[in-house]
Amino acid sequence: MGQGSYQAADWVKLCARRGLKDTMRPETIFPTTGAQKSFNSRYIACREARDSIDSPQSTPVIIGFDVTASMGYLAKELALHTMHRTILSLLEDRPIRYPQILCAAVGDSRCDTAPLQVTQFEADIRIIEQMTSLYLEGGGGGNGGESYHLLWYFAAHHTATDHFEKRHKKGYLFTLGDDVCHQQLTAPEIKYTFGTAHPYGYANAELLSQAEERYHIFHIHIDTDRSFDDTCFTSWRSLLGGHALRIHRHDLSCLPQLLCSVIAINEGQDRNTVLKHMNQDIAERIAPSVALLTVTPTAAVTKTITF
Repeated sequence: MGQGSYQAADWVKLCARRGLKDTMRPETIFPTTGAQKSFNSRYIACREARDSIDSPQSTPVIIGFDVTASMGYLAKELALHTMHRTILSLLEDRPIRYPQILCAAVGDSRCDTAPLQVTQFEADIRIIEQMTSLYLEGGGGGNGGESYHLLWYFAAHHTATDHFEKRHKKGYLFTLGDDVCHQQLTAPEIKYTFGTAHPYGYANAELLSQAEERYHIFHIHIDTDRSFDDTCFTSWRSLLGGHALRIHRHDLSCLPQLLCSVIAINEGQDRNTVLKHMNQDIAERIAPSVALLTVTPTAAVTKTITF
């Protein structure tokens, strides 16, 4: 996978063919009524991001989004705006070389029928074509969290990338959602989600350690004016430190710039310069999120944000 290159004209054609527009409901944009076998983690041995003529130095990027409960608005924003604009920004600003993007629908392995669905790593319009073929289960069990950590397990055990194997460099993994993460992934949940027996489960710290060997891992918490938001975000900061960020639902239109800023700053670009080179209204809206970001000293120098 990962052949071809992304063209804005292909996005226009996809919108015209599918009739995609802002007035559509999430379930119309994502019409699938059940998880397709080709995307269901239970039937996937490995997803590969490989170099090719079109992507001679491929960089894997995984973007997982919560599809439980009322999170359809997030899936809609990703499909109609975020993914297209993120890809264009990555290609234009080039904080990384030749991005190959895998999208993932994340649910709850304790109650959902398809708690994890993953597309292929792609470099062209198939990124969005496959993403909109995922199933919005809308589950979740009101059981104290969701299973974002499934994507860490998948990245660690079910992906292979030339970026790591040839160049010994990490890709990027983002999860997006409005809840906390279950504190551990049990052996029965691994069997249920990935179809393979496992003698024991993992605490989140173990899963992160495994996935962080190959990926820079971030989580973006979405605030929705609930009293629970601060508690939820505190939980993520305890888990990921400066790789846990937050954005308000009203600012989701700025999500592409936030994603690209995180990558650019982590790759060593000065955060003031990154913000000053974008629309200043957007920069001011994401600046509080960017200020929360910390990176390793070898990746970038942390500086105070000014305008």
